[in-house]
Amino acid sequence: MSDFCQLGLAVIEAEAAAIQALAPKINEDFSKACEILLACEGRIVVLGMGKSGHIANKIAATLASTGSPAFFVHPGEASHGDAGMITNKDVVIALSNSGETSEILTLLALIKRLGVPLISLAGNPKSTLATSAEINLDISVEKEACPLGLAPTSSTTAMLAMGDALAIALLTARGFTEDDFAFSHPGGTLGRRLLLRVADLMHTHEKLPTVPFGATVTDALMEMTQKGFGLTAVVDDKIRLAGIYTDGDLRRTLDKNLTPHNTQISDVMTTQCKTITPDVLAAQALQIMETYKITGLLIVDEEDDKQLIGIIHLHDLLRAGVV
Repeated sequence: MSDFCQLGLAVIEAEAAAIQALAPKINEDFSKACEILLACEGRIVVLGMGKSGHIANKIAATLASTGSPAFFVHPGEASHGDAGMITNKDVVIALSNSGETSEILTLLALIKRLGVPLISLAGNPKSTLATSAEINLDISVEKEACPLGLAPTSSTTAMLAMGDALAIALLTARGFTEDDFAFSHPGGTLGRRLLLRVADLMHTHEKLPTVPFGATVTDALMEMTQKGFGLTAVVDDKIRLAGIYTDGDLRRTLDKNLTPHNTQISDVMTTQCKTITPDVLAAQALQIMETYKITGLLIVDEEDDKQLIGIIHLHDLLRAGVV
């Protein structure tokens, strides 16, 4: 087992060194590449064969999800029709450690004829690909993590890191926000956390548990049981919030030996309760619940913090995947 750990550690160290060696290469060429990509009026087309192709696909996906429209084109397929996906408004990023990948070199004439800017990520600055590109970002590594020096390991890690550096630099330059990111990820947990607001999940109208200011504790218990939130709001005749009555308040009422039938809700309710407005992110509502160890929040109007309009429960947030 210790031998396996040593082998694994050697790989991690080799790849970490490859990434660290990129730092001096984040230079003027990197800045020019970012400027070209930022000025792109079309899409960023990312090319790569074999293992570099897998990295190219990931880089394209990262660019697309962070505000820079991009897609991956397989160089082999491009030579048989898919090159038609590249337009004269695009920018091409080509990945090749050797810089001599034949399937990519075949496309150079087409790229030049279209007048499309070409940015290469090549490990050999003197290669055909690197010298044909407007900008080459040097991703050369001292050695592969593979002890045979054959399997692309450190080189593909360096490519991936350089691609991430480009994507995040562009993200920042575009002023890309959390809301922008959420719109690119509407179906996942990130999207739910960043897009969902309280208004999307709250219960309103007849589902909202309320009792009038002059109700008894028994009236409150019936409303709590019927609506199933473990609490009820106490309101005036204009549905303006006066207080809240919860399971905890009930326990305190019983501890005082008060009779529910004869006890006015106004005498035992909590007047200072946590409320939120419908525009608040659902994730923020969850944070409030966790902080104050409560399972429900009353929702009030944005302009009038006493006008009750809804309620949201912890279960609503869990069902929506806001975790």
